[in-house]
Amino acid sequence: MQGWGSKKISFIISLFVVVVIGFFWATHQPPVDFTSQVKPIINKNCITCHGGVKQKGGFSLLFREDALGKTKSGKPAIIPGDPDHSEMIRRLTLQDPEERMPYKHDALSKEDIDILTRWIKQGATWGEHWAYAPLKEITVPQPSGFLGLFSSKSSWANNEVDNFIEAKWKDAGLTAAPTADKETLLRRVSLDLIGMPAPENLARQYLTDNSAKAYPNLVDSLLNSPHFGEKWAALWMDLARYADTKGYERDDNRSIWQYRDWLINAFNKDMPYDSFLIKQIAGDLLKNPDDNDLIATAFQRNTMTNDEGGTDNEEFRTAAVMDRVNTTWQATMGTTFACVQCHGHPYDPFKHDDYYKFLAFYNDSRDEDTYADYPLLRQYNDSMQKELTTLTHWVQQNATPAKTKEIYTFLKTWEPSYNSLICDSFTNSELADTKWLTFRNNAVCRLKNVTLTNRNTLVFRHQAYVNGGIWQVHIDQPTGPVIASIPLTESTSGWTIGEASLAPVTGVHNLYFTYTNKQLTKPDATGVWFDWFYFTTAFPGEGKPGYDVSKKNYYQLMNAEVPTTPIMMDNPVDMHRTTQVFERGNWLVKGAVVQPDVPHALNPFPNNAPRNRLGLALWLTSTQNPLTARTMVNRVWEQLFGVGLAETLEDLGSQGIPPTHQELLDWLSYQFMHQDKWSTKNLIKTMVLSATYQQDSKITPEAQQKDPTNKLYARYPRTRLSAEQIRDQALCISGVISNKMFGPSVFPYQPQGIWLSPWNGAEWEQSIGEDQYRRALYTYWKRSAAYPSMLTFDGVSREVCTVRRIRTNTPLQALTTLNDEAYFDIARHFAYRMQREAGNSATAQIQKGFQLATSHDIDKASLDALLQLYNKSFAQLSKDQDKICAITGGMNKHTDAATAALTIVANAILNLDAVITKN
Repeated sequence: MQGWGSKKISFIISLFVVVVIGFFWATHQPPVDFTSQVKPIINKNCITCHGGVKQKGGFSLLFREDALGKTKSGKPAIIPGDPDHSEMIRRLTLQDPEERMPYKHDALSKEDIDILTRWIKQGATWGEHWAYAPLKEITVPQPSGFLGLFSSKSSWANNEVDNFIEAKWKDAGLTAAPTADKETLLRRVSLDLIGMPAPENLARQYLTDNSAKAYPNLVDSLLNSPHFGEKWAALWMDLARYADTKGYERDDNRSIWQYRDWLINAFNKDMPYDSFLIKQIAGDLLKNPDDNDLIATAFQRNTMTNDEGGTDNEEFRTAAVMDRVNTTWQATMGTTFACVQCHGHPYDPFKHDDYYKFLAFYNDSRDEDTYADYPLLRQYNDSMQKELTTLTHWVQQNATPAKTKEIYTFLKTWEPSYNSLICDSFTNSELADTKWLTFRNNAVCRLKNVTLTNRNTLVFRHQAYVNGGIWQVHIDQPTGPVIASIPLTESTSGWTIGEASLAPVTGVHNLYFTYTNKQLTKPDATGVWFDWFYFTTAFPGEGKPGYDVSKKNYYQLMNAEVPTTPIMMDNPVDMHRTTQVFERGNWLVKGAVVQPDVPHALNPFPNNAPRNRLGLALWLTSTQNPLTARTMVNRVWEQLFGVGLAETLEDLGSQGIPPTHQELLDWLSYQFMHQDKWSTKNLIKTMVLSATYQQDSKITPEAQQKDPTNKLYARYPRTRLSAEQIRDQALCISGVISNKMFGPSVFPYQPQGIWLSPWNGAEWEQSIGEDQYRRALYTYWKRSAAYPSMLTFDGVSREVCTVRRIRTNTPLQALTTLNDEAYFDIARHFAYRMQREAGNSATAQIQKGFQLATSHDIDKASLDALLQLYNKSFAQLSKDQDKICAITGGMNKHTDAATAALTIVANAILNLDAVITKN
């Protein structure tokens, strides 16, 4: 009986312990993480009907305040802390498929419902997506010692990057690959930093230096190479959608190459990344901007212009402004924002009106889809610049600072002018090709909302085709008071800039232009075209010493034909453009008026910053912005390792692929802003000096099984070279590459018929001399017919911002490097080089060629295969002089069977996997 009592007591105690443990477990389960557990369920199953696009039943899960609000039924779907009475859980667990959610889809799994139930039970707290969380200083992980109680120093790590990487692959039971040999590292880091093989003297210096400083010294030399800027500018040109043409149907020429030069210089000088962005977004709004600051803003003038007749200029001006918004988010913040123009973001915390508040920063720019791409920076040569400086000094002494600035700005930009294409209310007049105002006899048209206070002079650009025309400017109506009557004589040299006095008028008026000309006897005969109108005050200083000479110089500079570059400029106050929400993204259906602002889901707009593009740029580059640094760090990592730490460079939002090493990404980003002071070169140096970067790329069976896609970086990833690298490397290997930098785009060999330009008959005229062998980034880029071999290797048309090139592997790529005449020409020069540097032995020539192409000595199997190709080609070609001529490019000193056979071998070497892949 006593034993039974003891057992009973033990049973009761055990039961009590079980109950206590069960209660503790039930009430102290680990909190559900919204970002990693709840958000994926919502995005996959719920958000399409209950998000930013649709809110069926009045229920949205995009923002917490919406999710907890009342639905159309009058009841909230989520009651924090009470899943049993939450309509959302009830609907998820119903058996009737007509009522169960998600509607007409498979029911959620028991595990998913359990997660959502526990989440609501714990208060339905909303988590912050990792990319939108402010950056904070991250503790660098250290290897643990005895029983995990002590930290120790890694014997493998070179710097902090390796500590983060090592912690991950150790957890997976992997070990690091050995360090790559010097030849491999030389080729790898050269291609990554300057986009082509290192110069021979630098390569020789590194390979013969056996000290510990050899590799860091190589890295420093490459970072200081002028070719560094060329390589990294090529990357940014995709983001800036750089092209030498305007796009759309006509795709006519655009002179914007000085922006490419600016990029190269900015990267070479290691311009801090925050300044790099500020100048490109708002260089014109800086205090006393110089020409370089203005050229930087061409970043946002790479938008397309539609020159096709019959198009709506306002439609395509609006499209360009929207493209600037989308590009800013994609290029600088790695975020998909374009969809917000039609509705709230389906997955991320951005509302519909956020798009238009952001658009308001760009919507006040001067450009209006003009044929000339106004506004333009007019760039004077040295003598003209000296005249401008002299003139500006004279005006400073004889006019106000405001007038001095106005004159200087107008001479440099012809702005702020009213473009004639904004005229309307036409009678016997029209917009020729929808771009220029044209008058026939007895013409009338309107120019709306012109400020005339303190404006007594009209400057205008026009072409008059006949004498005898009288152009009159009326206010408020076609028969209103005349404030100017201007005789127009035939223009003998194309576009001409004229000037006329205006009668004094105050206020803002609609102007009506009338034109009569008795010489125009045919109803459809055109008398004059207008380009723009500039309302100002008369040139200052009349009667003062030097006035006549200064005024003459003023008009000479105004009329001078000079090179130009499209730039950004904002409207003056009296030309301000209001921004409204587009209902459902339709630019024709305007909604509420909005003011410039940034999404409240991110960092606040800086205090005291102007509500213009400069303020926007300051917000973007604030250390509080969670996206800017992360985006650039992720992009640089992708350039060096083939894949970003977050693979979807274009989408760091909740639908993007999460980072493999979030802590490393955050540590590098925080370091980039604070310790590196936004130095891109320091960021790159940190990465390439890491042991992670210097690993061999050979894969072991264990690594193949545990980490087949190399997400843990226990080896260096093999990556196919970019289109630019493939061409530049081939030019280097063959010895024909031109080291010429900067300047207009060039035209290397391209087959006839690629360009089909029926509108203007433009043809690809091949460059001569060294220009045909310049680096790939200087190749002329026509959006509708980009350079074929570049497209084959995943180059992009650049009609819009491209954040990431998706690498493909197609037979066309092998056919390009084998058969494209440009590559075959390079192979000829490669063969000549092998002959020059290796003598007459075919074996020695092939050994030399392989070493030049791969930075490694050739192995026996490869040598035997290439020798066999040489001998077979030699035997066949020796019997066919015509083929020899075809291969060697005609009759010349190289026209022999040996050279032709070696050209075939050179062509094969350039197509080797070891050559077009970074190992």
